[in-house]
Amino acid sequence: MIPRAAEPVLRQALERFPAVGLLGPRQAGKTTLALEIASSLGDRAVYLDLELPSDRAKLQDAELYLSGHEGRLVILDEIHRTPDIFQTLRGLIDGRRRRGIRTGQYLLLGSASVDLLKQSAESLAGRIRYIELGPLAVQEVLALDPGALDRLWVRGGFPDSFLAPGDAESLEWRRAFLQTSLERDLPALGPRVPSETLYRFWQMLAHNQGQLLNAARLASGLGVSGQTVARYLDTLVDLLLVRRLQPWTANPAKRLVRSPKTYVRDSGVVHALLGIGDRETLLGHPVAGPSWEGFVIENGLALLPAGSRAWYYRTAAGAEIDLLVEHAGGALWAIEVKRSLSSPHPSKGFHLACEDLGVERRTVVYPGTERYALDSGVEIVPLAMLRATG
Repeated sequence: MIPRAAEPVLRQALERFPAVGLLGPRQAGKTTLALEIASSLGDRAVYLDLELPSDRAKLQDAELYLSGHEGRLVILDEIHRTPDIFQTLRGLIDGRRRRGIRTGQYLLLGSASVDLLKQSAESLAGRIRYIELGPLAVQEVLALDPGALDRLWVRGGFPDSFLAPGDAESLEWRRAFLQTSLERDLPALGPRVPSETLYRFWQMLAHNQGQLLNAARLASGLGVSGQTVARYLDTLVDLLLVRRLQPWTANPAKRLVRSPKTYVRDSGVVHALLGIGDRETLLGHPVAGPSWEGFVIENGLALLPAGSRAWYYRTAAGAEIDLLVEHAGGALWAIEVKRSLSSPHPSKGFHLACEDLGVERRTVVYPGTERYALDSGVEIVPLAMLRATG
């Protein structure tokens, strides 16, 4: 198994916060990482899978059960299945604080977004830190296999998909993942919708990877209302399967595009939805460019330190930035994504956008291996060398 870069961050958070929430899509590796931490603690950790009726039964009197494990790390997997437990956790954490114990005792794992969980976890405000664990990132994979970039792009970052013995086996795993998500995970978050309809919607998002959200067009294609499309999208976003990248709108002097862009977050899922199983097929498909753009954006966002925020920027006049990052101190970083090896130079619209916003750092990310700077102050960076700073 590939070591996860989030492990030291997670261990550090457990030393500083009473509770830590580890969030990410199903099958991204949350349980594996949590069990590795539990194994290192031996009998000082206990693990409950809240999808199992037998483990949920242990929490019928949650206060009694959890009080009996004081001093141990209690790992609660699929925490969104038991939202009522957050109030109990607050009481136990506050009781420990009054006795001067402020470090972590609870590790909460969930396959839903921070925004969704916060609806149930407001009582833990100031007591919990959330960490997102996505599928395998470029830096994690290339540290062990420098030649695996294209394989990661084609198969995506879900460990079982990436590590499959062949492309056919990888595609088979991803199709099974889609089916499980449609039949079990998605219905659990809202009113039941026919899986065929949800699949078509997800597939439409893949076809429109990286494009502006046009809810009316999607609704027309599905034969549903715009409000229904918004609900479908919210559910996929909540399960961390789709990213809704919002536009930068803090420039009143310009006519700005204000619709969000949507990305199916894992490139391998994009390709499975479109029936693309290998690199040659992908390179001949119209989605190759948008898929690469989404792949770069997801990996770029995975590098960002806490407190950073991300958007895209586009004006009616054609100025555009694929990914605009504002660091905690207010500095802006503009990233343009290119698939070209021979001429990965930024567009005129990128330069115009950077001038509009006074961007401090300008980067073009491409699939090559050489890093170099242009006279215009733009740095050309291979995806494998992309860093949040420097």
